[in-house]
Amino acid sequence: MFSLLFTNRDGLVGDVVVGGRLGQSDHEIIQLSIFGETRRYINKTFTLDFRRADFGLFKRLIQRVPWEEALKNKEVQESWVFFKTEFLRAQEQTVPVCRKTSRQGKRPAWMSKEVLDELRNKKRTYHFWKEGQVPREVFKGAARECRKKIREAKAQFELKMATSVKDNKKCFYKYINGKRKGKANFWSLLDKEGNLVTADEKAEVLNAFFVSVFSGKTTCLQDNCPPGLVDGVREQNGPSIIQEEAVREQLRCLDTHKSMGPDGIHPRVMRELADELAKPPSIIYNQSWLTGEVPEDWKLANVIPIHKKGGKEDPSNYRPVSLTSVPGKIMEQFILSVITQHLQDGQGIRPSQHRFRRGRSCLTNLISLVDAGRAMDVFYLDFSKAFDTVSHSTPLEKLAARGLDRSTLCWVRNWLDGWAREWW
Repeated sequence: MFSLLFTNRDGLVGDVVVGGRLGQSDHEIIQLSIFGETRRYINKTFTLDFRRADFGLFKRLIQRVPWEEALKNKEVQESWVFFKTEFLRAQEQTVPVCRKTSRQGKRPAWMSKEVLDELRNKKRTYHFWKEGQVPREVFKGAARECRKKIREAKAQFELKMATSVKDNKKCFYKYINGKRKGKANFWSLLDKEGNLVTADEKAEVLNAFFVSVFSGKTTCLQDNCPPGLVDGVREQNGPSIIQEEAVREQLRCLDTHKSMGPDGIHPRVMRELADELAKPPSIIYNQSWLTGEVPEDWKLANVIPIHKKGGKEDPSNYRPVSLTSVPGKIMEQFILSVITQHLQDGQGIRPSQHRFRRGRSCLTNLISLVDAGRAMDVFYLDFSKAFDTVSHSTPLEKLAARGLDRSTLCWVRNWLDGWAREWW
């Protein structure tokens, strides 16, 4: 019999020696050397290391900046760039960065110091047993104690994670995904002609599809959106629309487990420095709302395609999830509250609507039907890609028809226009 060894390049195998037999087998042992370098995967993604952060110094650096004087008589984009530059400069001095650890090099989330000591004791006892210094029963006892500690640590971690899943969904899904045997890379995609696209072309294929489903209707409010006054009474030097205290409350309610946007401003930092960071964003928010100007960073997004259903090679079976600027999302909350309050005061929202309303859902809708005391049939419809296909001019026209002020309409229109995406 012949033994064949295939390689993909010359010089990979050498020093082949045939000799000796393995046990009672009639096959001979073949010894060889493989010449090559061991490739270690090094994660090049860096993340903020909050365990070594000096938030006390961070607060002092932010307090030194005279924000009112520095942001006075500046355009919105200029004010935002100044705030972002000062923020990132202070963050670079106070919050170090570290490489993200891969799945292979990272300890399990349930691994505590006590469990780690038991594992080391088990390993040490095993070596003593192999050298004949301790009996086998001692090693078996150490192994049983180690398994017990691991089970207890896992149970406690999973119980703690389950009780706090509402506040920290990211930790829950990260743990569940980590239980999978393997993590597949992003699936291969097919273009319109059915050809397999390369890794560099995947972002273009997905972007082309998401753009194709959008209904591009001409916005009629483009020429009727004045940049200055709001109903003729809101001027640049008028009273603040967004109070500093309201911004502070929004910062204190940020979810620290969320990811940061392309601007590099993390919600954990903004929440830690809520008192010190309330003033500069409130000034920028007021400037942006009064003029209708939206900073460019608020219209940047890191887009991650998430598979929903069907074949993974079909781009239509993915939905885009965008990571946007955290300060920009706070401004969106203020605009949303004003629009919602305006519609409720003007009875633009029917009492029968339960979706997209605070404190209401499909469950409250069903309960209202049951409380009516009548038998009825209910049909629920789900529109495919509803938000992806809505033209931007449609909600603007409806808001204008409901009497929303021109300043807010102008801000919403500028916010919807000119988005840029980076695919991850």
